[in-house]
Formats: sequence, C-alpha cells, structure tokens
Amino acid sequence: MFDHANCPEPLKHQLDSLWSDWCEQAGTAFSDEVERLTEERALEPGLARSFIGSEFFHRYCCRQPQFLVELLKAEDLGLALPDFNSDESLDSALRFLRNRATAEVIFRDFADQWDIPRTCLRLSELAELCIDTALRWHHSQLVKRYGEPRDREGRAQSMVVLGMGKLGARELNLSSDIDLIFAYPEPGHTDGEQCVENQKFFQRLGQRLIKSLDAINAEGFVFRVDMRLRPYGDSGPLVSHFAALEDYYQTQGREWERYAMVKARPVAGNKEVAADLMELLRPFTYRRYIDFSAIDALREMKALIQRQVRAKGLTDNIKLGRGGIREVEFIAQAFQLIRGGRQPALRERNLLKLLPLLESDGHVEPGVASELANCYLLLRRVEHALQAYRDQQTQALPQDDKERQRLAYALGRDDWGQLFGELASVRNVVESEFDTVIAPPEEIAEPRVAEEWQGLWGSCNEPGSEEINLQSLADAGFVPAGEALNLLRELSNSPMVIALPASSRERLDQFMPLLLAAASLQEQPLLVLARVLPLVRLVLRRSAYLVLINENPPVLSQLVRLCSASPRIAEQLARHPILLDELLDSRRLLAPATAEDIADELRRELLRVDPADLEQQMEALRYFKQSQSLRIAAQEVSGALPLMRVSDSLTWLAEAILQQSLHLAWAQMVDKYGLPAGATVEDMRFAIIAYGKLGGLELAHGSDLDIVFVHDADPQLNTSGDTSIDNQRFYTRLAQRLIHILQTRTLSGPLYEVDTRLRPSGNSGLLVTSMAAFDKYQRESAWTWEHQAIVRARPVTGSSRLCEDFQELRLRLLCEHRNEQKLREEVIAMRNKMRSHLDKSNDQKFDLKHGAGGIVDIEFLVQYAALAWAQTAPSIVRYTDNIRILESLIDAGLMPAKQAGHLIDAYKAYRSEGHRLALQQLPGIVSDDRFTAERKTVQTNWQQLLG
Repeated sequence: MFDHANCPEPLKHQLDSLWSDWCEQAGTAFSDEVERLTEERALEPGLARSFIGSEFFHRYCCRQPQFLVELLKAEDLGLALPDFNSDESLDSALRFLRNRATAEVIFRDFADQWDIPRTCLRLSELAELCIDTALRWHHSQLVKRYGEPRDREGRAQSMVVLGMGKLGARELNLSSDIDLIFAYPEPGHTDGEQCVENQKFFQRLGQRLIKSLDAINAEGFVFRVDMRLRPYGDSGPLVSHFAALEDYYQTQGREWERYAMVKARPVAGNKEVAADLMELLRPFTYRRYIDFSAIDALREMKALIQRQVRAKGLTDNIKLGRGGIREVEFIAQAFQLIRGGRQPALRERNLLKLLPLLESDGHVEPGVASELANCYLLLRRVEHALQAYRDQQTQALPQDDKERQRLAYALGRDDWGQLFGELASVRNVVESEFDTVIAPPEEIAEPRVAEEWQGLWGSCNEPGSEEINLQSLADAGFVPAGEALNLLRELSNSPMVIALPASSRERLDQFMPLLLAAASLQEQPLLVLARVLPLVRLVLRRSAYLVLINENPPVLSQLVRLCSASPRIAEQLARHPILLDELLDSRRLLAPATAEDIADELRRELLRVDPADLEQQMEALRYFKQSQSLRIAAQEVSGALPLMRVSDSLTWLAEAILQQSLHLAWAQMVDKYGLPAGATVEDMRFAIIAYGKLGGLELAHGSDLDIVFVHDADPQLNTSGDTSIDNQRFYTRLAQRLIHILQTRTLSGPLYEVDTRLRPSGNSGLLVTSMAAFDKYQRESAWTWEHQAIVRARPVTGSSRLCEDFQELRLRLLCEHRNEQKLREEVIAMRNKMRSHLDKSNDQKFDLKHGAGGIVDIEFLVQYAALAWAQTAPSIVRYTDNIRILESLIDAGLMPAKQAGHLIDAYKAYRSEGHRLALQQLPGIVSDDRFTAERKTVQTNWQQLLG
C-alpha cells in the first residue's frame, strides 16, 4: 500500500504505521476494499496525505472503518442528519454529522478533489444545517412548556440567527468558531399557561441552541460559539428585539461593528423576518455617501492586531501576521465600507466573488484582483491544513522541522522550502497591496506641504498671533489678508465647529491646513477659500467627506482648481457633497464621454436599483445627472472639452435621462393600466420631441427642456389591463408621470425643469398630441414662429418608428412653399416683439442673447433661410443645430462661405462667452465695447437677408 504516494523517506515509516493501525481496526474485508479503491481511482496520494496531514482524520477513520470505504466510493457524502427525538439524541446526531463532514472535507482537500471555495461552502452549509435544526427543535420544545411567543397584535414570533464573519460569507474553515447574533422581531409574551416574556423565551432558546452546538462531550463538539459581536458584547443581553438592535447600532455602533456587519447573513429563522432585520441594519453598515472614515477604523483594528502579533510573537501567523488572510479581507472590506452605500453590488459577502467586482469597477488596478485571489486561496489552504491536523483552531506555521515536512507533504509540496517560498511570495504581494489601500498617507507619501499652515489655523483666534498670521496670509497671496483671517475665524468660532465631537474636530483640523496650502497655489487664494468654506460648513456633521479629501490629495487639488474656475461648480459641490467622489479619479473626471458612454453608464447605474423602488430610481437619476454635469463642467474649465462638445455632452446627458425616465414612467403605467391598444412592448407608439436648445443640440448648464409629446395610437381604443382607460388618457398620464419624474424636487432637487408650451395651441392644447392632429395644426393653424421652432425640433426617445415618422413630417412641413415677403415680415415682427420685451442692452451693456446682432438674431436668420429655401434645397433642414444648417447653406450654394463663416464664428464666440458666464453664475450680459465686430457682421447679414 502507498507505493505510489511519493511520500518522503522520513515520513514513510509513520505512514506505514498509520495504515497498520487502521487495518487493525477495520479488518481484512475493509482493508482489501480500500486497497482496491485507491488503486482503481488513483487515490493513494490523497489518502496518504490525509493520514499524514490529519490526526483527526486518521482517528475518525479508525473509529468508523466503514467511513473510509464510503468516502472512497462516493464523490460527495452529502449532509444527512440521523433521526433524533430528544435533546440528547439531537446533540449526538449533530456531532455525528459534524465529525463525518469534517473528515470528508479534510480528505477532499488533501486529495485535490475539492478546491477551497467548495470546502468552505460545505463547512458553512454544515453549520447552517446544525444551527437551523437545533433552533427548530429547541423552539418546539420551549413552546410545549411556555406556549408560542407572540407580539402585541398576537402574531407568532421566531428567532433570527445572524451568522457573522466567515459563516456569514460562506467561507467557514475547519475547526472554526462561529460568530452569531440572536434577534427576535418584537417584545410580547408567550400564549401558554406558563406565560413568560418573549425576551425570556428567546434567551432560553439561545442558551439551549449554544449548548447543543458548543458543549463538549465524549463525541466532541459541533462548533464553538462566539457571541461577543452582539450589542455590548459579553455584558449585553444574549438576544435583542429588532428595535433595540436598530437603536444600538444607530446611536452606539462603533466602526469595527460596521466592519463585522459587512458579512452578516441570516443563517436560521424565518426568511421574511430575517430580511426585515437586514434592511434595518443596512443604513448602519453602508452609508449613502462615499465614506473614507472606514479606512481609519480598519487602520486602528489592524494596528491593534499588529501590537498583539508583536507581543505574542505571531509573525508566522498566516491569518493575523503581515501579508496574511486578514489583510486580504481588510483590502476588500475597505472598499465595501467606503463605497457599498452607493454601489450595492459591492455588498457581496464572499471575498472571492467581491474581488473581481472591485477590479471591474476600477477600484483596484487590472490584474490585482486575480493576484489577490490566488494569494488568498493559498493562505486559506495552508490554514485548512494547519487546522486539519488536530482539529484545532490555529494559523501559526510550525517551527519543528518534522512538522514542517508533514505540512508540506500534506499540501503536495516537495519540501518545506518550496511551501515557505510560495508563502513568502504571496505574503509580500498582500502586504504591498494592503499598504497601498489601507496604510496612512504619511506612511507612503512625502511630508505634507500643509505643516506650515497648521499653526496659523490653530492660532487664528489668538490676538497675539494676528500680526504674524496676517503676514503669512499676505505672503501666500491671500489678499486682503484681513478678509481671509476673518473667514477662518468665522468658521473656527461658529457654534457648529465648537460643538463638534472630538473625531470630527480632528478631521477638520487636519483638513484646514491642507486647504490653505492648496489654495495658496492658485491665482486667487482668497477666492478659493471663500468658495470652498461653504462646502466645509455643510459637511461638518458628516465629516467623513473631510476624510475623503484628507485621504486623497488629488481630490483637494481638483476641488480648489474647479472652485477657483467656477462658483457654479463650488455651489454644486456644496449642495451635493456626495459628488466629491467624482473628484477621486482625474482620468475619469476629465475624460470626455460619447453619447453611447453616457447612456450605457446610466443604464448600468439603474440596474443597481430595485426596479420596484421609484424613489431610489429617481434619486439614482438625479445623482447621475449631477455627477455627469460636474464632469462636463470640469472638462470645460480644464479645456478638455471645446464649446461645441460641451453642448453636445449636456444634450446627450439630457437625452439619456429622458430615455430612462420614459422607460420608468412607461413601466409604471403599463403595470397599472396594461398596454394601450395597438402598442407593443417593442413599440409604445409614443415619442418625445425636443425643441429649442435641446432640439438644436445646444444645451447649456442649467437649461430647461423644451419638449412636446406625440402618439399615433387610436385615441378611442382602450388599454389591456384590469383597470382599463382609453389610449388618449393613458398617454396623457404617461406624459404627466414623466414630467413628475423629471421635475419633482426630491432631497437632491429636480432633474430638469420642463417646458411643454411649444405644443399645438400651447398651454390650452392637449398635453399629448396625435401625429395626425399635430400635422393638421401645423398646416392650418400654426403661426410662423411655430414653424420657426420646428426648424430645431427632433425626436429624442420613444418609438423608433414614430420618431422616423416625425422626421418625415418635419421635412414635409419645412419644405412647403412659402411667400418670402410675408415670411420676412412675420419673422421681423416676431424678432422686434421679442427684443422689446427681453433685450437688456443699453449704452453700457450688450445682451449676448437678445441684443441687436446677438444670438437670437443669428437664430432668426437661420430659421428664415430654412423656411424660405427648404422647398428647393431640402438638405438645408436635415440638421437641427444652427451651425450645421449654416454649413448646409454653403453646400447648397445658398450662402457664400465667407458670409456663413462669419455668422458661425460670431455664434460660437457668443455661446462660448455665455457658457463662461454661466459657470461664473453671471447673466449673459457683457460690456458694450465687447464683440463689436461680431455684432456688426450679424447686423449686416440681417439687413441683406431681411432688410
């Protein structure tokens, strides 16, 4: 036996002795059968490694000789509990299954039949089965004595068991403790003759459950149970009702308890009740903002562990030592705690499933996830081998040469040197990545420039330091220095700052010198300080945002640069500090996106939200709009996006949001009323038509959306749902629902203001017009200015077929014959009317939009040309934006290239200045001596075309 086991010479005698011991217990029949099976299935090496690697496995096989035969015959023995009918027989059945399953896992691991994920899953399934079985049994026995526990409304209550740590993540290892928390829904009493409070009932249930799992008898134990993760630890009640748990975590929960909750999972009890509990605990674990304060907590935990490692000489501990299992877990869980509130996918409990998600979302560099996964798998496999030896919880590498050789052989290595070399390599990789993610910035960065500003911030209220502080501020460019010092004093003396808890004050004191240092590098340091401080005041109560900046120097650099360039950006960040996350990745922030990129990213964001939760969907839309708007503004002020691309990007963003908002509204309406007659899932027979700046792809920051709704379903037919309404009402309510999604002011504000007055008959007309009615109105009743508006009209979302139909209708309408003289008169009359009401120009100021020779004059010239000449040159109305229409006029030979070029240049110049002023939150009005050449060019063209 074991001729092909490749056993090292020093271990051969031990292996032969172990085999002889088993044969003596098993008898000839069993030993012959095992020899045959190992030869037929090439299992000699696996069995040899199991005998050498695990005293527990060998002893169990000797006590249960038939087990080895069953094990070698089967691919999986499964988890089947023997029957039981008493507390004693339950305990015996649990221990029988535990020992059998543990022995199987040891063999499958050493024989390379199961990988680490599968062995961990089997051990976790074993724990869940044992917990659930014992819980059900003891609950039923206590009910016989006390009656069923019920809440105040008489509803039956049951206990939920939360599995924490590795059990929660289904990563349980051999000989592991199980960390549990017990909870029940509500206080109340049992309904039996011997009535007790629910608290007492469930406390006794918890005690009995622990005893069945944890008590050691002749058959051993099932699992060591650790209850110290419950509220207040060992000094707290064994079991708590849901409200008490929620109150504890919201008012007293500590950062390390958030870390523990990341892997919490119900492992026994009523599933619906358990789901309610997890929803109550979610806000404590995962914050809705990006929360870098979690890193500080992880550092403190790691520092504590490291002190213990040094004190107890645990450097060879592959779990707690440097580069060990705990550091891999910390790396992954740092990102979970920081970003899990905003990215539900990162709430994945299982580390091997989580790592690829971190890489795909760009949180770790390409290749890091697979590298860490491989490191983790080796570390966990060695951990299993260490614990398999005597069924003891240990992670310390052996010091004895013989034990090292035994461990190396059990893991299929040639010798200890090979195994130790592999471990050293993976621990170096883990240690390096851990330092990148978790280590304090000062450990991996140069000393901060901000050190010189710490004294100024700390002494800004001291009269004796005023002179030197004013000089320091003036020398750094904060002019006037007195104003800067007053801003610092106002913040320092504000009641909010005075009332800050110590941790928040520490974060502020760390941040302010950094801010002053960064601001001093800008052209106008005082302006930066004045613009950033409103954001600081707003985030003081949520100082995790300050940690985000303190932990990420590039964020502060981007913050001061953007706030220096635009008060609009500063105000947006102050209103929505959650957007600071967008500053973390400069490459992403400043990389222009295509229309497809924006649409795809929004689609992915909404996939992360419960489709039944409209409120969360609306919030997701708003966050997306705010974050994308910030990126576009940042790209504009940095020069990464030219003017035309800024408008394109803002237009693409609006289109993507309209598309997804329409899908949400449509799904709700169809769910309520069914499909409109004639409509299908593929063709809703409804479309959104963009007018104005949206239609002309010229959207600006803060622009409203001018839109019109059309349909082509039979308005007299009805929808298919149980609650049936006619098609016209359906589409009207669809449009109303869409406007609600866009305009409702949630905590994050509205998405867009919507203007539908350009529809047929304006506010007095139907909100949704049929295509036939739209066509009839435009031909018979529309004013010239309404035909001008159609020049810029284009469908943006809805039925693709109906969008094509509208394009054809638009072309027919614009290409109709018109009396040029009458058209000229009506265009001039409308322009004069608008100027008299809207032009803010005077002797000193020029209104970019409405002033003579301004933007609207160019737009009216383009619209006149389109309406007058499209009959003979349809190509000039192929596009809806002014610049491409002017270029089309050149191509059609209707306008000299020089003339059209001057108009295009003037139009770009006006819009570029308008965008710049918008970012500065200034009106579109400039000094009268600006753009004199452009205005003269436009006015000359106006005289030539319109007289």
